[in-house]
Amino acid sequence: MADLYSGPLGDAAPRDAEGGAPLDEKLRQAYFWVVNHAIISPFYDIEFQADPPAAFALGARKVPLCLPTAQSYSSYVLLPLLNLAVRRRCLLVGGPGRGKTVIATLLALLAGYSLREVRQGIQHGQPQMTIADLLGNPLPSSLVSAKSMDEIQIAWRKWLGMRVKIIDEYNRIPTRTQSALLTVMGDDYAEIYDQIFECPPAAWYLTANDDAGGGTYQVIEALRDRIDVVVKALHFNTRFLGALLERIEEGVKPEDAVPEEIVFSPAELDRIEREVRAIPLATGLQKRIAFFASELEFFEPAARRLEYMTKDTVKVAGVPFESLGELEDPTSIGAQTRNGLSVRALMTCLVFAKALAYFRGNAEVGFEDVRQILPFVLHDKLVQHKTAPAFDAPEHAAYRSDLVSWIRMLFDRSCQEYDRLDRDRSDPCARELELFERGLEGLGERAVDERLAAIERALRDVEKGGKLYGHLYDDVLALKYLHQRYTNYRIWLRCRA
Repeated sequence: MADLYSGPLGDAAPRDAEGGAPLDEKLRQAYFWVVNHAIISPFYDIEFQADPPAAFALGARKVPLCLPTAQSYSSYVLLPLLNLAVRRRCLLVGGPGRGKTVIATLLALLAGYSLREVRQGIQHGQPQMTIADLLGNPLPSSLVSAKSMDEIQIAWRKWLGMRVKIIDEYNRIPTRTQSALLTVMGDDYAEIYDQIFECPPAAWYLTANDDAGGGTYQVIEALRDRIDVVVKALHFNTRFLGALLERIEEGVKPEDAVPEEIVFSPAELDRIEREVRAIPLATGLQKRIAFFASELEFFEPAARRLEYMTKDTVKVAGVPFESLGELEDPTSIGAQTRNGLSVRALMTCLVFAKALAYFRGNAEVGFEDVRQILPFVLHDKLVQHKTAPAFDAPEHAAYRSDLVSWIRMLFDRSCQEYDRLDRDRSDPCARELELFERGLEGLGERAVDERLAAIERALRDVEKGGKLYGHLYDDVLALKYLHQRYTNYRIWLRCRA
């Protein structure tokens, strides 16, 4: 146990002011206990490299295999643990008996709840579930005596006040009840008969047997959009059958043996979230994420006005995507999706990238933190354009089902294009934005005229290029915004004079 708790940093890990291990180290201790003793998941699909790895090409399709040279992790354990740290919403997907409910239960135990409390708090989705089953019931006596809706008293379900909320098989919940669940998930409150129950910030764990939104009831789009990260329960590796036999013979369940040393108090979980948010993310890395997102949203055939040339315009209008034609470059990453990224999706990417860097003990978010986390955050956010020519190549056909590899490939290609364009050094729009962010106080009309001229020259350069791409589309709109701000300021200066 001493070796287990030493974690990847060994006994040299610093101690916090209270004499215990710092909370990022405690998170690592929790991860290693779960992955080594609780969940049999011998998969390291979140890979990090310290040195060039040994690489292999396996099978007739020459599937690449790299042996990580730095500490790597199982997404099925790490992502739910990070979700606990940042208190977001995690969907666990996999066939029956893959351990989805077990991992969610373990995370609730790590948050300090007893096994009895966790089992009582799990909401099991079933076709007959009503809003009252989910949230609570009005007290009969208050229904009789109440003279107004405000006087009705509600017996709220206890799970609403828990810091870890588990919804088992959420795609079996009726549509009307899903709407009530959406309010609790999205806005942290429940409402019945005009009575409001304020829910504390919580880490959510939902389970489903497939990730296509199917089940007894189709999951409403708004509810799916509230899910922040999707984790797949991978198959059981039969080479580890002996571990199952050992559990049967010893009669031990992992949820009955969680060490007290890795259980987090509410104050510790609050502190972890604050420390995660404080992890910095460098400007250069922000620009790579922005470049990637811009390539996904732009869709020139959607409109004649520049501001509306997005895939969201097509979706809102209810026009068939194919009826407007394809992008000029069918091999671009934007041609492979039917949508772009929402504000919520981008914020979630940033939060989980910070959480992964924090978990690894890094002082700031690194490129690989972003690259490894994006596929799990965007798994349910990006909709494939499955008939795109890019999927016709035999070596790319598997991307239609392997969304994790597909999203990582899109990000890699985006970064290659970013480097080819030398966007770190050749970015006129970034220079203009930096100048503007210094403020307008004390700026004279002559300086304003110079900046307006510089913006117009940058737009002329885009015009000369002839072809509009996603990153240029966002640049043009940003330059137009700056031009208008300077124009308004110049008008103010003249009126003042």
